[in-house]
Amino acid sequence: MAIPPASKLPGEFDLIARYFAPLSAGMPGALGLQDDACTYALPLGEELVLTVDALVAGIHFLADDPADLVARKLLRVNLSDLAAKGARPVGYLMTTAFTAETDEAWVAAFAKGLAADQAEFGVGLLGGDTVATPGPLSLTLTAIGTVPMGCALRRNGAKAGDAVLVSGTIGDGALGLKVLRHEFLELPSHERKFLADRYHLPQPRVALGQALMASGLVHAMMDVSDGLVGDLAHIAEASGLGATLRAAEVPLSSAAAEILAEATDLLPLILTGGDDYELLLTAAPNDVPALLGLAAEIGTPLSVIGEITSGAGVHVVDRDGGDMAMVTGGYRHF
Repeated sequence: MAIPPASKLPGEFDLIARYFAPLSAGMPGALGLQDDACTYALPLGEELVLTVDALVAGIHFLADDPADLVARKLLRVNLSDLAAKGARPVGYLMTTAFTAETDEAWVAAFAKGLAADQAEFGVGLLGGDTVATPGPLSLTLTAIGTVPMGCALRRNGAKAGDAVLVSGTIGDGALGLKVLRHEFLELPSHERKFLADRYHLPQPRVALGQALMASGLVHAMMDVSDGLVGDLAHIAEASGLGATLRAAEVPLSSAAAEILAEATDLLPLILTGGDDYELLLTAAPNDVPALLGLAAEIGTPLSVIGEITSGAGVHVVDRDGGDMAMVTGGYRHF
């Protein structure tokens, strides 16, 4: 489908040639985006890992977010899914549904953001589709990775007695969205910027994910996208078990800790708000020291935050061991 005449954009094929075809350089199977499909030669002894996510204006990003940051977030949230499988990213497919308000400057900045992250993460555009929509602006990306045959990590491998660990810090994305909505004005400017950056630019733990997979010590793993409590519940349910989460041991950034010290009622948001894109995993307690050492070598810390239990559901406890009621377990679209 061609971009309609009312659009502020050039014709569909001119747009692709100008902004998206250059992103396929270095991907021979993409054929310069001049065909209807691409090819990819799978390395011997490996299998594909495929994941897809969509970002919709007004739901997953703010309408006035810079286009380059929207592009980078689109790619990174998918790379985070690959990281959770221990996969090596190789490329991606993308569909862009632009509105009549989308102009060429926005598309140029969007493509520039993708180019920056392609260079950082070693991936390229393999193909996709460009269409028009009455709105809202919608973007879909399918990331493609590879992993040694049979080695992809899953949600359903947790075992009773496993320790639960998480990478990085939790809650920054949810608090960053509040910063972008002009909350926490009393926070120092550098901490406001840190939180906003964590919302705009997730850090997919690709290197850590591959190292954890290669260690052979991880029983289950996924990324934290919809909230720590909800995503731990996904692991527990898929494994036919329950889990205990110790809220006081959840790692926080200095900015999040400062906010929480003044507004303790925000702890449920930190635990359920999502947009963290950290790795959540389980492993035998005896293997925890080795995993902590591995993570330290890579430069992305891991923290022990709970354990897998018999039963069902996630039991969240406070510093004193008391129950914490969660109004919601995490983000849901419907």
